[in-house]
Amino acid sequence: MKSTDGQADLDESTQEQATTLPPPAPWSRYIAIGDSFTEGLWDLQPEDETNCRGWADMLAMNLSHRRIAAGLDPLLYANLAIRGRLLRPIIAEQLPAALEMKPDLVSLIGGGNDILRPNVDVDVLSRSLEAAVVRIRESGADVLLSTGVDASDSPLMGLTRGRVGIFNANVWSIAQRHGAFVMDQWGMRALRDWRMWAPDRIHLTTDGHRRISQGALIALGQEPDDAQWDDPLAPLPPVPRLEWARENALWLREHVAPWAARRIRKESSGDARTAKYPELVPFG
Repeated sequence: MKSTDGQADLDESTQEQATTLPPPAPWSRYIAIGDSFTEGLWDLQPEDETNCRGWADMLAMNLSHRRIAAGLDPLLYANLAIRGRLLRPIIAEQLPAALEMKPDLVSLIGGGNDILRPNVDVDVLSRSLEAAVVRIRESGADVLLSTGVDASDSPLMGLTRGRVGIFNANVWSIAQRHGAFVMDQWGMRALRDWRMWAPDRIHLTTDGHRRISQGALIALGQEPDDAQWDDPLAPLPPVPRLEWARENALWLREHVAPWAARRIRKESSGDARTAKYPELVPFG
């Protein structure tokens, strides 16, 4: 009798969860490919600070919970993204491995590391992206793309704003031609707040990743968990000019200089790393 009552309680709990969560999305096999953005820097996990979670893991968890609440099997998920990767290696190395696992949803977000290089040809970059989207769509899977962020508030990253704008226009055109989904980072108001960004000013904080995961749900036509997901934070008082100058100097010394040194040595922060979830696993 005790076992039966416990099962009844479990069934009631499952039914209650199913009524509070939005209906499940149509995908059961999701694979994320890309660079540090999709690997999840710097959403560090308290139990293991060598491992980052990030927006793609959050999205997978969300999609999986909605499936489970509806009585379906958990979402199968893999994340092949590795920090520092340029778009061409993402397409050459990660995409074939992803397609071998026969996903029905692939997020392909890359090109940011390429755009940081002043000699990048954005049109060539966009053609490579489009060819990859065609391959994914021909496999029968859906594709989630993303625009780049509007970095107009960053003295250094703002120098790439024109290149990012051209790339974004191409992303929207590619998506329209091939029926892909687009996550609009450029239009996210919350990302204009420095509190969304890690000390390196390139990668997101945990809250930044959380908001991106909600933006991904919106892009995929799904209901977000948080209706205020893109609401700006309450404004902070202005930072004194001297303090801002000191923060900029610290940023240049601790983040820009090491990045430039790796460029000179032709090294990448991800050279010795492998994918954190290289195979499809039940998530959630």
